[in-house]
Amino acid sequence: QVQLVESGGGLVQAGGSLRLSCAASGRTFSSYTMGWFRQAPGKEREFVAGISWNSGNTDYADSVKDRFTIYRDNGKNTAYLQMNSLKPEDTAVYYCAARKWSSIVTGPYEYDYWGQGTQVTVSS
Repeated sequence: QVQLVESGGGLVQAGGSLRLSCAASGRTFSSYTMGWFRQAPGKEREFVAGISWNSGNTDYADSVKDRFTIYRDNGKNTAYLQMNSLKPEDTAVYYCAARKWSSIVTGPYEYDYWGQGTQVTVSS
């Protein structure tokens, strides 16, 4: 069992930056693939970024490539999402998720554990 708690969301102007954190409980964090997803009002939850257990592989949605960076610190049981050059269309609730299997996948139903989400609002 893994419990995930996101933090770091907030209100930022377009062009600004935020760093989201996802703190995980449990000793097996280092074995999980981690993902970040987001959900805007009236839209489906969508994949943003993923990282393998050893940080050897990452994947990003086209909409955030070159602006967002996912990374993790297994010693701190924490995953991060650094978001730069934010746009109003990045406004959403952001969720972190953990997956027992080693491959990074984009479907939310492929992930086993979820945090409660943190709101990110980007004003124009």
